[in-house]
Amino acid sequence: MADRNWKHVVIVGGGYVGLYSALRLQRTLRRELRDGSVRITLIDPQSYMTYQPFLPEAAAGNISPRHVVAPLRRVLPKVRILNGKVSKVHHEARTLTFEPAAGQSREIEYDVVVMAAGSISRTLPIPGLEDAAIGFKTVGEAIALRNRVLALLDRAESSDDEDVRRRALTFVVVGGGFAGIEALAELEDMTEDAVTYYPSIDKKDLRWVLIEASDRILPEVGPEMGEWTAEQLRERGIELKMKTFLQSCEGGLVKTSDGDEFESATIVWTAGVKPSPIVNSTDLPLDERGRIKTTTRLTVAGVKGAFAAGDIAGVPDVTNPGQYCAPNAQHAVRQAKVLGDNITAYLRGQKLEDYRHKYAGSVAGLGLYRGVANVYGMKLRGFPAWFMHRTYHLSRVPTVNRKVRVVMDWTMSLFFKRETISLGEIEHPRDEFRAAAKSGPKR
Repeated sequence: MADRNWKHVVIVGGGYVGLYSALRLQRTLRRELRDGSVRITLIDPQSYMTYQPFLPEAAAGNISPRHVVAPLRRVLPKVRILNGKVSKVHHEARTLTFEPAAGQSREIEYDVVVMAAGSISRTLPIPGLEDAAIGFKTVGEAIALRNRVLALLDRAESSDDEDVRRRALTFVVVGGGFAGIEALAELEDMTEDAVTYYPSIDKKDLRWVLIEASDRILPEVGPEMGEWTAEQLRERGIELKMKTFLQSCEGGLVKTSDGDEFESATIVWTAGVKPSPIVNSTDLPLDERGRIKTTTRLTVAGVKGAFAAGDIAGVPDVTNPGQYCAPNAQHAVRQAKVLGDNITAYLRGQKLEDYRHKYAGSVAGLGLYRGVANVYGMKLRGFPAWFMHRTYHLSRVPTVNRKVRVVMDWTMSLFFKRETISLGEIEHPRDEFRAAAKSGPKR
């Protein structure tokens, strides 16, 4: 490693942990950043952080997509942002390989590395899944799903073929956790509003199906509130296929383990996550679940100068010996604060602290003015839970700028109906130009 008189902290990932830990470091290392003795670099394929709990509301049109993301360069003015991916971490040599979106890859030296690359969708070898389904982890997926659902209403309204209409109006969500239930509930709520503008489509023509492998949904809110949520969804006409597996979906033909078979043009996969693939391209130790093996101080076990937190890390839960912290936003945001403080302490030769949390509970939105919550043992449902859901997540959105914009979106929705327009053509912006070019005179 080349001689230099400053320390380099590299953060791999710009999600919850990456952004919030960098924010913390900007504050705690203010003096070192000012005099140049410490430099911070954050690497992520995107130039923004996505606040994932608001993806269902963005998909339903309650919040502008631009307001559920935080621009990294604006939020982190003292941090160098590099857009691209990390393909290799060689911690023994204190280097990593950075691959920008264009141009040659290069080696970056560091003194401290923070593994915060998060997770990706955990898929299964189900025939047709890769081609027919869409995930629900990014703002791109959320908006593409919104456009698709609304475009399918257009397709059904414009067709007299019953098979075309039935396929277009059948929507399937696989996975009964937070992501699946909130996406399902918000999108169903949106279509309930939208069908008023489609004379030939009645609400009963829409078929929403949830496929869940276990015998319960939303396990985080407890059995009682999970069952209440299931009852509410059934009352809204949503089919819940419990203890059921998706067996195949080739060409949109859905086959389930209970023997049912039907066609659907929309299949949403939310059945779990797994650590970012970068874990397989490092010399850092992994635990039995393929996560980076992490201590209660958020350091990587057995090595110096390496930290990890969030979905990519197996963080022991000190409040529940033998267990690990769940891969959710609540832990990621809290871990980031401790992580930032521990990196600062490490650079200054001070004592590191354990990550210890008190579980606050869980909240979930089920559409406009509907929700479910279990917070500090207090169980809420309906409007109070919905209000708590919004209040809690608003408090966690980074920067005052984004908080104000989200509140403005919500305020506008009180006075005006949400837009139910498909802008699917933005996903293929050159199609119109190509068609024009083909129709032109040939030389």
